[in-house]
Amino acid sequence: AGGGRIIVEGFIKFDYEITLLTVRHSGHTSFCEPIGHLQIDGDYRESWQPQTMSPAALAESKRIAAAVTENLGGNGLFGVELFVAGDTIYFSEVSPRPHDTGLVTLISQDLSEFALHARAILGLPIPAIRQRGPAASSALLVSGDSNDIRFENVETALTEPDTAIRLFGKPEVRGHRRMGVALALGTSVDEARAKARAMSEKLLAGVRLV
Repeated sequence: AGGGRIIVEGFIKFDYEITLLTVRHSGHTSFCEPIGHLQIDGDYRESWQPQTMSPAALAESKRIAAAVTENLGGNGLFGVELFVAGDTIYFSEVSPRPHDTGLVTLISQDLSEFALHARAILGLPIPAIRQRGPAASSALLVSGDSNDIRFENVETALTEPDTAIRLFGKPEVRGHRRMGVALALGTSVDEARAKARAMSEKLLAGVRLV
């Protein structure tokens, strides 16, 4: 009928999906190491850094992320999501803010995604982004109906070295809600993921809804 423009999206086959945190600051564009992630029912459940990629795939990911964020303009951190099929990269979407999958940077980097976003928009220096080693995050997804959520296994969950917990302080849950994140460093991504998952399971086992 009309003469308007439309966007048609199709299904594609891909090997995995990444988030490439892209920081625009003071005339420069910087990148964090690529983040792999697991989604269930469309929701982030785990993320890890770095995601192993070929040099060609990583270079193309950075090229696309730089082009997208340059066209959007402005300073800050952007969560650029990309599909990877071999060395072919497909742009998925971009969030002009810290990204849920980027919560892993709370333990994986010397400057988290939140610190990078703040520095970029305030015009503060970002001389380098240093990786602390293979790391992972596991979301604390609480189910139920309550205005009083209590985590009673925090001490048990923190017995592993190189781990951390962030509880979001949300006051209530109705159905399913992400209430925090378990974070871990490891000698490999697989080890870090296993540690983060184990922490998450311990924490969720001790959740009490009053």
